[in-house]
Amino acid sequence: MAGSITPNRPAADGRQRRPLIVTEDEELLDDLLRLCAAAGAEPEVVHGLPARRGSWEGAPLILVGDDAAPRLRGGTRREGVLLIGRDLDDHGIWQRAVALGADNVAFLPDAETWLVDRIADVAEGVGRQALTIGVVGGRGGAGASTLACALAVTAARAGRRTMLIDGDPLGGGLDVLLGGEGAEGLRWPAFAESRGRVAGSALEESLPELHSLRVLSWDRGQSAAIAPSAMRAVLAAARRRGGVVVVDLPRRVDDTVAEALDQLDLGLLVVPAELRAVAAAHRVASTVGMVLRDLRAVVRGPCGPGLDDEEIARLLDLPLAGELPPEPGLSDALDGGEPPGGSARGPLARFCSEFWGRVLADAEQQGGGA
Repeated sequence: MAGSITPNRPAADGRQRRPLIVTEDEELLDDLLRLCAAAGAEPEVVHGLPARRGSWEGAPLILVGDDAAPRLRGGTRREGVLLIGRDLDDHGIWQRAVALGADNVAFLPDAETWLVDRIADVAEGVGRQALTIGVVGGRGGAGASTLACALAVTAARAGRRTMLIDGDPLGGGLDVLLGGEGAEGLRWPAFAESRGRVAGSALEESLPELHSLRVLSWDRGQSAAIAPSAMRAVLAAARRRGGVVVVDLPRRVDDTVAEALDQLDLGLLVVPAELRAVAAAHRVASTVGMVLRDLRAVVRGPCGPGLDDEEIARLLDLPLAGELPPEPGLSDALDGGEPPGGSARGPLARFCSEFWGRVLADAEQQGGGA
């Protein structure tokens, strides 16, 4: 549990989402209270069916010690009940779980990490996870970081909860591209040693807010190595906040990048409409595609005769996400403090708006994120 960031947060209606613990086993109670503290939750504790009306029915999660299972017969059947035991060889606990109507049985100490996650989920009020998009360049200078920023800016302008995560330590920092290198908030080095669970609300509140979105970028100090466990914990926390998450990725795939790819809903490979760029992008696509199943090509125009967007996607053996047209004056706009996609009428913002319209509609139909 070291490195967890898990403050206790109220539910949307202002009431604390308190799990219910039912046990008379003092040693087990101490363990469950410790796990609740690690998850940032303050539980209600009773020895049998709670006397307070609504406690059993209204608790978001109920942790029942195996000692209390016989005393709960006749209670209302409901979801969200876990039976907690210690003896892996006690096969009778499964019969008691069925009689109780428990969703699952958890054995301590083996299931501590899993149980902390379950408790923290209800304390945080986790709902639908964010639709998570990764952007990677087919070659250096392809414009992947620009597109990642534009996607995030466009989503935030449309009123969606948006987080932009810089997964490329050598990219110079997305906060710079957004004109916010001096903004207050944490950068990646603060999370370099994270493991276990990071609370989504704490992550969101700790990051710089730029153009109505939250940004996790790199600082200008020495490059800090981000462990795969840190990437896994931070990105999982970002996704639990809902809305959309955009991740700017490097072209190389190491263990840390593989953790990010594993949590993406889809990836966009940005390929300039040049033959050499297509050759380079083919190698990137082969590597990324080993981890990410849904990878689509974004062709950065202008396209020349004989090498249009559909032909480039065919050469890469990828679905085509669309052609990204040139945006005149982009460099001047960036120098003037306007972020990529900042002009709602520009080609870049229009491409992003159309992209979000398609993928968010698909996600809604499939019951996915956002």
